[in-house]
Amino acid sequence: MEEFNVELINKESRENGLVKITVEVPLTIEVNGRELATLLCSPVDMDDMVRGFLYTAGLINDVDGIKKMIIDEERWKAQLDILEEGLPEELVFKRIYTSGCGKGVVFHSPFDLIQRSRMDFGPQISSQRINELMKEFLNYSSEYRNTRGVHSAALAGASGIDIFRDDVGRHNAIDKVIGQALQRGISRDDKIMLTSGRISSEIISKLMRSRITVIASSGAPTNQAVKMAREINLTVLGFVRGSQMCIFNGGERITTG
Repeated sequence: MEEFNVELINKESRENGLVKITVEVPLTIEVNGRELATLLCSPVDMDDMVRGFLYTAGLINDVDGIKKMIIDEERWKAQLDILEEGLPEELVFKRIYTSGCGKGVVFHSPFDLIQRSRMDFGPQISSQRINELMKEFLNYSSEYRNTRGVHSAALAGASGIDIFRDDVGRHNAIDKVIGQALQRGISRDDKIMLTSGRISSEIISKLMRSRITVIASSGAPTNQAVKMAREINLTVLGFVRGSQMCIFNGGERITTG
C-alpha cells in the first residue's frame, strides 16, 4: 500500500487527508528466453501467480515443469526455464484479450479449446456452508479493507479456506491460488473456488484446466461463462450474499440447508 494526499468531500465539508492506495506493477514474463506476456499485478505472491498462469495457459503440467524461476523486483521481470516435452517446437497460442480490468491476456493451447471434457465429479456441499465460507472470505482481506482496490480469490473445502490471495486483477488472484495449490500439492477435486469478481469465460477456462468444479462469487457471471460451464458441467454460483445465491449451473453438487 502507498499513501496519497487527497481532498475529502463529505456533504458540505472539504478537507485534506491521507488515503491508502493499493500498488500495481507491470510484471513481464519471459519463458525460455522469449517474452510471453506482461501482467499488471499486485507485487505480492508473484511466484504463485506465475506458476498458476503458466499452468492455466497449458505451458506446464505441474511445478516440476519449471526448471528455474527468478523474480526480478527491480526490473519487474519473471525469467523462467521450463521443460518443453509435449509442447510444440514453436509455442503457438491463441491470444485472447480478457474482459478483466486492465490489460489482461490469457493463452490457450488450441487442443485445450477443442477437448472440453465434462467434469462429472466434484464435491457435494451445502448452500449454508457456501454462504458461511463466502462471509468469511469477504472479510478476509486486510488489503481490501484498507484500499478497496483489490480482488480476492480462495480455494476452500467444507472445513474452511485453504488458500487465499489478493491482486488488482481477478484473473491474477485466481492464478495465485492455483499456483500455490500446485506448489503445495493440494488436491483440487474436492475444493471450490471463491472469488470477489465477475465470473467470465476465461475464468471458467482456468478452472477447467485446474479440474475445479465449483466456483462461487458475490458478483455475476457472463453469458459465455454460463454457456461454457453448462457444456463442461461446472457449477457456477453467483450473487452469493447473506443466505442467498443464484445457481446458474451444476445444482446437483449443492445441497439445501
